[in-house]
Amino acid sequence: MALFDWTERPAAVLQQGGVIAPDERLPWPQTAVMGVQHVIAMFGATVLAPILMGFDPNIAILMSGIGTLLFFVITGGRVPSYLGSSFAFIGVVIAASAYAGKGPNGNIGVALGGIIACGIVYAIIGAVVHAIGTGWVERFMPPVVTGAVVAVIGLNLAGIPVKNMASNNFESWMQAVTFVCVGLVAVLTRGMVQRLLILVGLVIASVIYGVLTNGMGLGKPIDFSGIANAAWIGAPAFQAPVFSGPAMLLIAPVAIILVAENLGHIKAVTAMTGRNLDQYMGRAFLGDGIATVVSGFAGGTGVTTYAENIGVMAATKIYSTAVFLFAALIAVVLGFSPKFGAVIQAIPLPVMGGVSIVVFGLIAVAGAKIWVDNRVDFSQNKNLIVAAITLVLGTGDFTLKFGGFALGGIGTATFGAILIYALLNRSTSTGVSVADAPNVEATTVQRPR
Repeated sequence: MALFDWTERPAAVLQQGGVIAPDERLPWPQTAVMGVQHVIAMFGATVLAPILMGFDPNIAILMSGIGTLLFFVITGGRVPSYLGSSFAFIGVVIAASAYAGKGPNGNIGVALGGIIACGIVYAIIGAVVHAIGTGWVERFMPPVVTGAVVAVIGLNLAGIPVKNMASNNFESWMQAVTFVCVGLVAVLTRGMVQRLLILVGLVIASVIYGVLTNGMGLGKPIDFSGIANAAWIGAPAFQAPVFSGPAMLLIAPVAIILVAENLGHIKAVTAMTGRNLDQYMGRAFLGDGIATVVSGFAGGTGVTTYAENIGVMAATKIYSTAVFLFAALIAVVLGFSPKFGAVIQAIPLPVMGGVSIVVFGLIAVAGAKIWVDNRVDFSQNKNLIVAAITLVLGTGDFTLKFGGFALGGIGTATFGAILIYALLNRSTSTGVSVADAPNVEATTVQRPR
């Protein structure tokens, strides 16, 4: 299967409702609205990551849209995914550029050179995977491993909204109000409103927040001054890279983490859609790598497939890649429109936090669904140990350092699950159950037949 070959893919089939597969689509107006929902889901994290590194958020938004368009083209429009700013770069970028943590990064060029080097390494990995095939995926990542990896993507990110997006009791209550609003929309509505549960729930919660704060003075009011002062059209401040050997060596290994994130994303989408997307894994790696290189040359952050958008797909049952095409185009427009960016940034942080709780939770449940659908037998110690260790590594953000490079929770959980399963699978061929373990007093466990 050659790269950039679209001859195998027929035009997207029009559907009016139900589960929408990657090669299907809703009517164009509904597809466009779904694209808006995906943009909102990714916006908070895509803006937060560049701020933490001293990058321009508008460039990050612009490059997330361009990166998603590149990904769409390189994967032949077959893999539903949105590319946003990767948090995996934060630590190494700060270290490489000696960023003080506030305001613009004065040494951003050095960081950009490292991001480009990382993207090149990542793209090479993608080309190799595409050339040699993905048979190794099934051998090293059976359902017990993939389910655990997908689950920890959501669990690893859970601390962001819970710990960092509510600074007081009122804001914590607003997070609760938000996820209750989303839940009520999901259960009590029908049709397109139900499909837009994230967007509609966010709007309702924002109105409630505005009434309680701007109207009744119970918390930090919504600041509309940024919207009023922002220009409708404006070009971001592009930056040029500087190629420094030490910085490139420090940042390039982040490609390993990006591989882990993208691998988990593809497995999650495969589980949700019932379509095996492993054959497009090499293209997905290559597309993400090229998008990271392009972003680095423009002054943007490295990009990765976004977990937030997995959550939206899990909730809406709409996996159409056409939705992400619209989302990417919207992000490009936002990149050149500070006014629209200001509108999104005016959304109260606790409301975004409440939405994130729903989205990250849906990702974790998608991992558990892989176990259920594949009837993973947890009476086998091999499966039990792999899942148990993987979940704690990812949720606890277990980190291993190799010199100046740190492999964080998602990376250690992914590679840990693969290596532990390979070790235990090689060491045991009998599939001993928990009931056979010494000194265990428990009810009888049925063996698989």
